[in-house]
Formats: sequence, C-alpha cells, structure tokens
Amino acid sequence: MRILLVGAGAAFSTKDVEDGYLAALRATDAEVWIYDLGTRLSMARDWVHKLWRARGRKPNERPGWPEAIYRGSVEALEMALRFEADWVFIISGMFFHPDVLGMMRRAGLRTAVLFTESPYEDDQQEKMSALTDICWTTERTSTHRLHARYIRHAYDPARHRPDLPLDLSLPAHDVVFVGSGFPERIEILRSVDWTGIDLGLYGEWGLLGPTAKLRQFVRAGPVSNETAVGLYRRARIGLNLHRTSKTYGRHAVRVAHAESANPRTYELAACGLFQVSDVRLEIRELFGEAVPTFTPEHLEELVRTYLQDSPGRHYAARQARVAVEPHTFVARAGKILADLEQFDRPQLLQRGA
Repeated sequence: MRILLVGAGAAFSTKDVEDGYLAALRATDAEVWIYDLGTRLSMARDWVHKLWRARGRKPNERPGWPEAIYRGSVEALEMALRFEADWVFIISGMFFHPDVLGMMRRAGLRTAVLFTESPYEDDQQEKMSALTDICWTTERTSTHRLHARYIRHAYDPARHRPDLPLDLSLPAHDVVFVGSGFPERIEILRSVDWTGIDLGLYGEWGLLGPTAKLRQFVRAGPVSNETAVGLYRRARIGLNLHRTSKTYGRHAVRVAHAESANPRTYELAACGLFQVSDVRLEIRELFGEAVPTFTPEHLEELVRTYLQDSPGRHYAARQARVAVEPHTFVARAGKILADLEQFDRPQLLQRGA
C-alpha cells in the first residue's frame, strides 16, 4: 500500500500524533511519504503576503489565513498524484483546506482523515468528513455525527517509557501539568490551595491575568514532547485535565458531554508517573482504580493524600503502566491499515461520504 501522510500542521500537540503515526506506518510494509503541512503553512503565509504586496497592497485583496491554508495544502494533490498514492491519510485536518479534498476526489484519489479534535471542532469536522472516503475520530460520542470509526489515542513506547535517563536539568515538581490553560482548567486549579505544594504549569496560559495567583506556577510556555516526558519523569504526580472549551478564549462555548480519554493520560501512564485525572468514562475503563479521578472540590485532598503516600503512588503507577501497554501507535496503525485494506468505495459513496 502506498500512503501519503499529511501532517497535522501544528508545532506541538497534534504534531506528536503525526510523528507517532508516521513512525508506526513506516515500520510496516506500506510505502509512506510525509507531506510536511506545518512547514508549508509557514511558507505559504509569507508567500501570499508577498504576492499581495507585489500587487500593490490592495485592501480588498489582503490575504487571510484561509488563503495561506489553501496554498499550504494544495501541493498535497500534486504529491499524491506524483507518487501514485493509494491513500492520502490526513492527521487532524484542522489546517488542511477542504477544497483540496474535493479536488482529490475529482482526481480519483482516496482520502482518509483522523479527526483528533472531537467533540470540540465537530462542526468543521462534519463538513470535512463528507469529503473523505473514510475517517476516524478519537472521541467515541462523535462517531455518529461524523460518520466515523472510533480509534483511541496512543503513545510512543520509544519516547514514553519509565526507564529513560532522568534529565536533571529539569525541575522536579510535586505536581506537573503540561497543556493549555483553558478557562475550565483554570477554574479547577483555582479551587486548590497550593500552599506547600510545588506545582509546575507548562504551556499556553495567556488567559491568566497578570496578578492571578496561579501565574506564579507557570514555569514555561509550550514545550516539546521530549521536554514533557522529562518533566513527567521528574515529578511525583501528573495532573490530567481534559478540556471542554470549543475554542481558546475566556468566553468560549463548552461541550456538554465527552467520554474519551485524551493523549496526556496515555503518556503519563506510559512514562510511569502516577496521575490523578478529572472524570471521563474511558479513564475508569482503561485504568480502573490505578488512576484516581476527582471532582474539583476533592482535588486538593487527593493531591495532598498521595503526596504523603509514596507506596500508594508507586503501586498505582505500575498498575497504570501495565494497563496502557497495548495502546501504542503501532497497534493503532495496524487498525488504520486494516480499515483501509477492507475499504469498499461504492458502499461508502452510497452513504454520502
């Protein structure tokens, strides 16, 4: 099978999903090419603005983000045709222009998308799903709306593992969280008296006011997956908080319900770090009692209890590590390939995809 894998277009977060599937697919018998969407988007943005300036900076022609996304996406069509790809497999799709998907269909190319942003971006993803031959979503409550198959998140056992050398240049926090500071996460963290607890927050926390008490715990902006792993290896407790905001902003609309676990919970468990998590049904299904879940009013009590209970933390971390072991990108890539090999194009077209 010949596959053109289109990257997620992001520098972190979904970039880790792109890297995981690229390595896993290349470990199979498939021929795999990578379309580096992230780099192309950066170049495309510069190109469309340079063209606008060359045309005299006409206000009615000033390019926006959609023009850059189209320019960054369109060469995937050429690349897929050049290498005679059997499938174009797109990670996330949030920064891939839907017009290019339409052109790929007219050119006779088969397309597949792994939606990573459900249920938050389902409005946009639903439109994209209608242009693809087959798609998957990482949120099981979104499968019906997106006409998608369900596939869980995963971890990379080469990167997320408990036996890597410790990076002693990184701080050793009591509690660590790596992720964006959505309002619902800020609300949870504000409910805790962190006195006497070394909390480390990493990621985008621009929604915190300059005088917010939590700002003292923000240690850095977005970090690489490698740095996140190093922080996990040095910490005592990993905090797992799911998002509910559809977009990043103080007044963002929030989703009413979601059930699936996020990538962070797989990575924390694979790294061997004890974690506590907010409530998602799939957390309990995956880990049982090995990952304690909390409601905001009980988070502080849970954290302080386990900070004093090293044997309990270590035992639970080992149990979670065993539970997460099968959930690798290699296993997920096997499912992706099996679905592609079993694909029946006429049957799928009849359902309107």
